[in-house]
Amino acid sequence: MKLSITRLMSIMILTVSALLLPLKGYAQEIKAVQLYSQDELIKLINTNAHLDRVVLDRCQLNQDIEARAEVLKVPAYQFLWGDMLAWGVCVDANPERGVRFMRDAAAQGLPAALEQLGRYHANGTLVQEDKKRAVVYLREASALGNLNAQLQLAKLFIDGHGSPYDYEYAYHWLYNAITDDKDVHAQIALYLQNLEKLMHPKAVRAARRPLEG
Repeated sequence: MKLSITRLMSIMILTVSALLLPLKGYAQEIKAVQLYSQDELIKLINTNAHLDRVVLDRCQLNQDIEARAEVLKVPAYQFLWGDMLAWGVCVDANPERGVRFMRDAAAQGLPAALEQLGRYHANGTLVQEDKKRAVVYLREASALGNLNAQLQLAKLFIDGHGSPYDYEYAYHWLYNAITDDKDVHAQIALYLQNLEKLMHPKAVRAARRPLEG
């Protein structure tokens, strides 16, 4: 059966419209992606979900993330951009440049950046292993309330790294730490027990004082 030109054109229009409909929805979905607020990004970083979120958003925000790291020098974005570069997430991997951005974020006092750099130096990840430098970064992050840093710092002290003068601080932070994770709670108890073996009883009593503020 032959089709009229008008009918043929109608079919073609409907077909093209059907093909474009998913693309239209996809474009709307792309448009709906919003840049993360500072508080939202910090929450993502603290739960180690920041890189997963960038991938989930199909790497659409790379330019905005880079601008906030490079130009505005926002610590959380410096850390995010540094992590993306270090591990090649949504960009070509450039570990040297990535670590530099992490250090910029750490210099501005971002606890997650201080903790990560301390962990990297403790384990020799991307950088040369340097326990002394690890202690410096982790001590700063611990003082800012980063529990992961406090745990790693205590572990370094227990393993014989760092200064005995800092044991009281490490004990103090862990003794006052709050967590609903049973495994972490047990780990804290073990580290406190091990630290007590390295400390004078008077120092232990002093370390059990409540957190100020």
